[in-house]
Amino acid sequence: MTAQYEVLSPWAEVDPLPLRGISPRVSDLNGKRIGLFVSMFKRAAPLIAGVVEQRLKERFPSAQFSYFRDPANHSVIESDDKARFEDWVRELDAAVGAIGD
Repeated sequence: MTAQYEVLSPWAEVDPLPLRGISPRVSDLNGKRIGLFVSMFKRAAPLIAGVVEQRLKERFPSAQFSYFRDPANHSVIESDDKARFEDWVRELDAAVGAIGD
């Protein structure tokens, strides 16, 4: 009796369409509206967002900032906050997510 082995590729099937961002990158943040998405479930997220805002204000003094604070550990898109989130995003030129611990 001889052993038989099936060899499988560790690579998943790849989508033939090239990846692209949802929106083009903003070339300059001066005068832009920047949104800071903060997961309140992660204790360091508000601190991270505060430092990001402070550092960006130093480099781009005319930038404006607004926050979206996600109060729970869930997907905003699948929650009751979806409409509020979409309204917030429409007002932005760029967004930064602060999610980490």
